[in-house]
Amino acid sequence: MKLKKIFSFVAMGALAGTLFTGCGDKAQNDTDNIRIGMITTLNASEQKIDEILTLVEQRSNINLIKHTTTFYKNLPSLQMGLESGSVDEISTYECVANYLETRDPKFVTVENHGRNISDSFCFAIRKDNDLLKNSLNKALDTLKKNGTLDKLVKEYITDVTDKEPPAVDMPHFDGAETIKVAVTGDLPPLDLVLADGSPAGFNTALLAEIAKQLQRNIEIIDIDGDARAAALSSDRADVVFWAILPVDQEVPSDIDTPQGAVLSDPYFTDKIVHIRIKK
Repeated sequence: MKLKKIFSFVAMGALAGTLFTGCGDKAQNDTDNIRIGMITTLNASEQKIDEILTLVEQRSNINLIKHTTTFYKNLPSLQMGLESGSVDEISTYECVANYLETRDPKFVTVENHGRNISDSFCFAIRKDNDLLKNSLNKALDTLKKNGTLDKLVKEYITDVTDKEPPAVDMPHFDGAETIKVAVTGDLPPLDLVLADGSPAGFNTALLAEIAKQLQRNIEIIDIDGDARAAALSSDRADVVFWAILPVDQEVPSDIDTPQGAVLSDPYFTDKIVHIRIKK
């Protein structure tokens, strides 16, 4: 696997998070214009995004402030935009923000920005593979009930340190069927690839536990974040990591489901936050 240091395969959640910028205790001036940087990859049409944002605005009863969104391809370019002053804040997930802040003290989470909305992480599977979907859901349910999932969250997310987590050893079962899972390394510490190309982080550790539950082999395939849906539809991968944005009861939680795919039960939820350069 080649090393990739970009994050956030879900720009839709980040986009929705920008709506809540400035909804904290501090009043914002009508002339304020916060420039928000985020990843470009959107897995829903612009029309559908506009519909979602309109619904959020109509039903949130929040005094929204002006904001300008700038899209970036990956984390290095996003960070460069923030450090150069091209954008004021980056919209991402709380666990990613903690990961970045732990490794670079110049980053700081912006209080009350984007904390009113969360994404739920899950697996995307082709619609014609109900057996795999049901097997994954059963394994996730077992890991939730026996405490393994909580243990992995604590080890790989809650107790994040400045040291990279070790590579995850994937179990092997002779003669067993293989499940091909696409990993991007784009969302540390959730989806993480180490400098030597080894898969690590929470998602990989979760896959190892799922392999044990199913007694099946897991083959990790390294792909670019914007190629996840194509990898699934082309049969290059059987499973890709995905996220859903539960805005409210009126908006479908699977609005961002890849075409021709279904989603597993969620296994982790995280808040949208903004980070900026420490002043």
